[in-house]
Amino acid sequence: MQCSNPASRLLTRNSFDLSIGENKKRPDLSYELHARHHAGYKGGISRIVMLHTKVVTQIPVSDPDEPQSRIAYRMIEAMIVTHELPPGTRISEVSLSNKLGIGRTPIREALQRLSFEGTVKIVPRSGAYVSQIDLVDQLAMIEVRKGIENVLMGRAARFAHDPERQHFRELAIKFENVAATNDGHAFVEVDREFNSLVVATARNKYAAHAIAPIEAETRRFWYLYFRQFGDLQHVCQLHAAVARCIAANDEEGARAGSDRIVDYAAEYTQKTLKFFSQN
Repeated sequence: MQCSNPASRLLTRNSFDLSIGENKKRPDLSYELHARHHAGYKGGISRIVMLHTKVVTQIPVSDPDEPQSRIAYRMIEAMIVTHELPPGTRISEVSLSNKLGIGRTPIREALQRLSFEGTVKIVPRSGAYVSQIDLVDQLAMIEVRKGIENVLMGRAARFAHDPERQHFRELAIKFENVAATNDGHAFVEVDREFNSLVVATARNKYAAHAIAPIEAETRRFWYLYFRQFGDLQHVCQLHAAVARCIAANDEEGARAGSDRIVDYAAEYTQKTLKFFSQN
């Protein structure tokens, strides 16, 4: 079945900014990537998250009926993925609550969910910290990711109804717009929207639970190194192709496209690993 190519529009976004501790500058995003990090958070990490009003993190406008914990989750995850909350950062519930205008209970619930997904580490009697990135774990996740995403993309194509098909058509155009602008922030948000729609359309709670922690970690890893080792335009084209296949109820095409995305992710990860092993 031939996949279609309709037009759409981009969503508007709200924004927030971050500084850490008393140093009101954005953190250096050029972190050394450890192939294995098992040291935990010994010695105490004193960097506390403080949010201000300058435009940095782009957060999609939410549904007015969306639960506060879900809004908090999206905002905090975006900060982690884009490294405005770098690995090792200690997270202050009070600061996040005050600056995001969300109660501490939803903030805490969001951090618990992020802990389940692996991007936040909650240490008893110490607090919550942004987890370190483990390159070896990326390779292990890719191995599992390929099978799960193949199932999800195929099921999404099989079960997509008209409203969902239209949404996937719109997402295909969004990916192409991101490719044209080479905007890493925008890719993270469109990719999150795409993955959420795939999971909802696939209607398989077991696959949904399995893929959640993998998606969060792969987005964070991608954002950190795509400018050095990745090709954002190519990734967007791969995603747009899958979105169109799902919109066309092309199950075979969606599965094949899913495999191409994960194969590229493996290539990108191997390239990154090779660089760090030689330097």
